[in-house]
Amino acid sequence: MQPTHRPVISATGLFTPEESISNEELVASFNTYVERFNARNAEAIAAGEIEPLEPSSVEFIEKASGIKARHVMAKAPVLDPEIMAPRWAERANDELSILAEIGVKAAREALERAGRDAADVDAVLCAASNMQRPYPAMAIEIQQALGIEGFGFDMNVACSSATFGIQTAADYIRAGNARSVLVVSPEITSGHLNWRDRDSHFIFGDVATAVLVEDAAMAPVRHWDILGTRLKTVFSNNIRNNFGFLNRAHPETADRPDKLFVQQGRKVFKEVVPMVSQMILDEAERLEIDPQGLRRLWLHQANTGMNRLIAHRVLGHEANEDESPTVLDTYGNTSSAGSIIAFHLHSDDLASGDTGLICSFGAGYSAGTVFVRRIG
Repeated sequence: MQPTHRPVISATGLFTPEESISNEELVASFNTYVERFNARNAEAIAAGEIEPLEPSSVEFIEKASGIKARHVMAKAPVLDPEIMAPRWAERANDELSILAEIGVKAAREALERAGRDAADVDAVLCAASNMQRPYPAMAIEIQQALGIEGFGFDMNVACSSATFGIQTAADYIRAGNARSVLVVSPEITSGHLNWRDRDSHFIFGDVATAVLVEDAAMAPVRHWDILGTRLKTVFSNNIRNNFGFLNRAHPETADRPDKLFVQQGRKVFKEVVPMVSQMILDEAERLEIDPQGLRRLWLHQANTGMNRLIAHRVLGHEANEDESPTVLDTYGNTSSAGSIIAFHLHSDDLASGDTGLICSFGAGYSAGTVFVRRIG
């Protein structure tokens, strides 16, 4: 096979946990926690020493985000008002890690859909917002579990990890350093979410995705040409997670809320929407693509309002569900996996020659665009 050095997306894979939490279930759990907290601290609240917690509601959640449910790896402990975090048995070092396990499941589906054997893959990139451990790299564990020769490494650009991974994989193809690269994004976001924070307890869900990026010479008949990719980062504290190994250096603050996901949602909305919209338009111009001619936008699944505004600015009109599909309502925010889930579930119907955009944005700030065209 003579390589073309032209990268394509050959296939995608998706792993969805069996358990799902509805907004009604989540609110019932959260409000029970609020009632217990306020009762336990009644004297301090009456004395003005601490503020009482406010209950949540289904209406509040759906108005703020558009989310109606989310999948999780461990439902019962998350809904337990005395725990409100995932729980499962710690695995021995010679057992497959839980993050690698779900990544392998998504990767195997991508390989199967492409008719590809693991022996044909040259590299694995594990691109996700949170890694289970610093090392050995999750990517290398996934690589070993799949029986892939070559190399693997982890990369974290929060919600944009998958698109950053796709560009990295595409660059390997362009440079001739690989012919086939798996970009795997296992996102167990239930682990970094503060389920006791009214402003964010409803946001995240668990999932894993995989994208097989290959040289066009070895791609299946039906695939997606990668027309162009663009990445952008701008430093911001408006989305932050301070969890890390150096928390041991100041144990007195190790359990504070900022060691989990925190954000200033209004600031994020105000700053990210124009940044991402302009980035898409600039890249479309560079690639000589009419943005209003894009057949479909697979946008990051964080907030329906953000997606609606970005799609409007790009397409020039209010996008319908066909033009900008949503998976946020049933999956919640799955960080880097969101736009890939939308692409995986809502792309098979496009005709040969149709052009679309995979786009992510989030903490960092980070943003990534991948313009694609259906072939075959």
